[in-house]
Amino acid sequence: MKMIILGGPGAGKGTQADRLSRHLQVPQLSTGDLLRESIGGSHDGSSPLLDLAERAKPYVERGELVPDELMIALIRDRLSQPSFAQGWILEGYPRTAFQAEELHFLLESLNHRLDWAIWLEVSEAVMLERCRQRSRRDDDPAIIERRLYNLETYTSPLLDYYGFQNRLLSINGDQSVEGVEQEILRQISAIKPA
Repeated sequence: MKMIILGGPGAGKGTQADRLSRHLQVPQLSTGDLLRESIGGSHDGSSPLLDLAERAKPYVERGELVPDELMIALIRDRLSQPSFAQGWILEGYPRTAFQAEELHFLLESLNHRLDWAIWLEVSEAVMLERCRQRSRRDDDPAIIERRLYNLETYTSPLLDYYGFQNRLLSINGDQSVEGVEQEILRQISAIKPA
């Protein structure tokens, strides 16, 4: 199973990716975690990953979208690893229709085919409350507002992109963690991807 989990800040993407990864026994790739690890981790001075992380850092700190070429390079690095050959769950990417196209070309080049794009539909009030309860550095109120603006600006074309391909499953993300997981599992087992 190869799927992406989409949604705004605090929508539960990471939680669901983790639960589904364990249930389906496939690795997960969180772009947020990947960026945080790359930026905050230790690398040798010649690492290409270090260069990508350094270039991405200012965008992450401002709550802006990391440029497409940086994100796709980071994702290519991970998805090229043997542990991702049989399946994966990608969380937090793509965030624009252009990124979805770039991801499509990347997956083709790696002989991967996306099964589902899972959209966690969560009200803004719930997203804000969930973000307030976390203590991550990128959950500063000003950064959250910027991320919500980006979500509103770029989401519709992205959802249209996957909807047109019959790969989009919309899930009510306002319900309990268990309820969201069960709804995702029910839908992916009931509907075969196109």
